[in-house]
Amino acid sequence: MLVKTYSAAVNGLEVTTVTIEVSLTRGVMYHLTGLGDEAVRESRDRIAAALMNCGYKFPVADITVNMAPADIRKEGSGYDLPLAIGILAANENIRSDRLADYMLVGELGLDGLLQPIRGALPISIRARAEKFKGLIVPKQNIREAAVVNNLDVYGMESITDVINFLNGDDSYEPTRIDTRREFYEQQSHFDLDFADVRGQESVKRALEVAAAGGHNVIMIGPPGSGKSMMAKRLPSILPPLSLYESLETTQIHSVAGKLGRNMSLISQRPFRSPHHTISQVALVGGGTNPQPGEISLAHNGVLFADELPEFNKQTLEVLRQPLEDRKITISRAKYTIEYPCSFMFVASMNPCPCGYYGDPTHTCVCTPGQIQRYMNKISGPLLDRIDIQCEIAALSFDAISKTAPGEPSAAIRERVVAARKIQEERFSSLPLGEGGGRGRIHCNAQMTERMIHQFAEPDEQSLQLLRMGMERLKLSARAYNRILKVARTIADLDHSERVQSHHIAEAIGYRNLDRGDWAERGM
Repeated sequence: MLVKTYSAAVNGLEVTTVTIEVSLTRGVMYHLTGLGDEAVRESRDRIAAALMNCGYKFPVADITVNMAPADIRKEGSGYDLPLAIGILAANENIRSDRLADYMLVGELGLDGLLQPIRGALPISIRARAEKFKGLIVPKQNIREAAVVNNLDVYGMESITDVINFLNGDDSYEPTRIDTRREFYEQQSHFDLDFADVRGQESVKRALEVAAAGGHNVIMIGPPGSGKSMMAKRLPSILPPLSLYESLETTQIHSVAGKLGRNMSLISQRPFRSPHHTISQVALVGGGTNPQPGEISLAHNGVLFADELPEFNKQTLEVLRQPLEDRKITISRAKYTIEYPCSFMFVASMNPCPCGYYGDPTHTCVCTPGQIQRYMNKISGPLLDRIDIQCEIAALSFDAISKTAPGEPSAAIRERVVAARKIQEERFSSLPLGEGGGRGRIHCNAQMTERMIHQFAEPDEQSLQLLRMGMERLKLSARAYNRILKVARTIADLDHSERVQSHHIAEAIGYRNLDRGDWAERGM
């Protein structure tokens, strides 16, 4: 007898419907075709043990299984459930009249219990697009899969439940989740708040500007000055995720297997902080079984690189293209995958190997050559993609002992959201192609050079100030456009239609590492 069940193959964020054809004839052989990997080929033994422990017999017959389309590689153990159901239906242990209505995914334990799989959310979206009546997933995946509306999603504990359901047991109900209510309830619940930060008003202002314009930022200061503390609080002042951004971000985390058991939609912008020993593959994605890297897991959020010069220089260099294009294309001999990676890059570093260069309270023991080599670990092209560079001084005792809390994140966030709305309105009228092949422009940091001249053109007074600042502070040519982008954001925070001289002056102050005399100061 020939039967068909339906499952899905996840390739990057793209999902393809997989038709599993099972044919039983006389004999004792088991044949599996359709480009399945080792986990798929091992499924026979898991299925046989699971069926036996649930009171069913693995058929003694010549079993031929084909997984179509045959030119797409099938990876992982999520095909256990549709393969087992197909074999039982071909052996007439299950009614086959309902199989065409449902997509099935799930790994089988030897006791017949269903184990969670990766990519339940994009699979659910694909099932709805293919107009399946429903999707059957392991119970642990039910919350993320049930996010999709207009689709009956069933979370099952064991293969016995699936068999009973397909045989007509109507006691199983699809899961319904009020996604919008949960999503909006959790958007403003942060464990970390800028109210906990004492002093450092200039740095908090720089981070507010960075959040308002989506600018990349680097903080330079001695150990214990609060660089990591403030970076970790940055998501609390970023604009809330939209439902579209949340769905896109949740899909990436679903494919990577990073969603918690009780999570449905990610409601807060992700904050990723990889260790400086991270490899290139772990950072950008890929591998034998391709997975999203840290830059994609930080999509629509923040990628924080603490102690930036300690990262491998070649690993840092792979960030250059993703920072510019907001997507990463991974090409290997067997596959080509594209992941989105539109994130704010936030970095911190000490000013020298000992950490105390320029600190008035400690003596730096580094030579000028050591400081120069330390700074040279960050290449010019990478630094060119960082709009805001701010120095942080160590806090005095009086600042640390202040009892009054700082300004809360909620107040800062209100100003950031207002500035982002101005930018959204400004760029919404532009043709889609104006983004230079990078999609729709949403914030000032993504402006092209043409947009800078259109929206951030300085007046004569501002131009004179900019010229004076670049000459006196020995700023490099690459700083020019960065200063104008940041000045446009400062003007938006100020609700000013035009970029004015005091906006330019503040923006110039955020280019510390571009100063030609930076390495000589304080020596």
